[in-house]
Amino acid sequence: MTTERAALVLEDGRIFRGAAFGAVGATLGEAVFCTAMTGYQEMLTDPSYHRQILVATAPQIGNTGWNDEDDESRDRRIWVAGYAVRDPARRVSNWRATGTLPDALIAQRIVGIAGIDTRAVVRHLRTAGSMKAGIFSGDALAADDEMLARVAGQPAMRGADLAGEVSTTTEYTIEPTGEPRFTVAAIDLGIKTNTPRMLAARGVRVHVLPAAASFEQVAELAPDGVFLSNGPGDPVTAGNAVALTRAALDAGLPLFGICFGNQILGRALGRNTYKMTFGHRGINIPVIERATGRIAITAQNHGFALEGEAGERFDTPFGRAEVSHTCANDGVVEGVRLLDSAGGPGRAFSVQYHPEAAAGPHDAAYLFDRFVELMDGSRR
Repeated sequence: MTTERAALVLEDGRIFRGAAFGAVGATLGEAVFCTAMTGYQEMLTDPSYHRQILVATAPQIGNTGWNDEDDESRDRRIWVAGYAVRDPARRVSNWRATGTLPDALIAQRIVGIAGIDTRAVVRHLRTAGSMKAGIFSGDALAADDEMLARVAGQPAMRGADLAGEVSTTTEYTIEPTGEPRFTVAAIDLGIKTNTPRMLAARGVRVHVLPAAASFEQVAELAPDGVFLSNGPGDPVTAGNAVALTRAALDAGLPLFGICFGNQILGRALGRNTYKMTFGHRGINIPVIERATGRIAITAQNHGFALEGEAGERFDTPFGRAEVSHTCANDGVVEGVRLLDSAGGPGRAFSVQYHPEAAAGPHDAAYLFDRFVELMDGSRR
């Protein structure tokens, strides 16, 4: 943390003043908060945080430094628009660290703020909702009304088409560990690097395709299944991904989606989506699987959700489907699945959370095994 003054300016006129953290300058984005106590490197490099100013609820940030292993973007890019913390660690204390958090922020020109009461920021966002915001420091500091005008003038997150901005532009392949068992076409809507690794560890060759890929490109790979990744933005704008998903379902391909991919599958099944007040962001969010009553503690990062009720069954062009998972805290839809003719698990399912556990608990890793079992059953 430097002696440069900084300000976090919210769309409704609230201003929090502190010191510059990371790069000095100005940045704009949607102010959101994350309840995780650890895993900041995975969060900052998560493409789902594109165009968002992340507020950390944990009071001290940076004590584990920065390393060369935990980035969740393939090009090692920090995707958050800005970072707001209370108490930056003065020294790094972790054997895996190869650098510091402030140095990483400076190197990638990520503007942040420190020394503010992040508890007050979070309480305000929980009441008023996530909103447009900006961080200003150094020469970018200006009169309050001038900074507020810049904040208010930026595009809103509702209606934002962002998946294409974070997706790969060219196809690439992650080879499996050991003998290849299955081939999966993974649609990169903002995919984390650990997701293909989790599939590869189960003998899956993963072809990662751009968000703009067509079903014809998928079909050329003759995959055993299709995977829909996490990603940023409003799912209303992801018409291509929805069309591809419908084509995959028409073709009878097993399909698994997570986070943004859950919203895409839901929309392909005819459900609507909506913007949440402040979203779910953290690694401690409880989710109930309706069929078993099992509760998983999950990692999440989403500001949009599917409409629906726990256990609700509904008709789709591809057969009956149901709301399979809900959040134990607020009842938000956390998963959907197609049903087979007997009402059992069908050929497609999705969850709103992150089973790749980056950064977060491992409670949901079994969902990758479920996907493999689905492909195995389909092949047989």
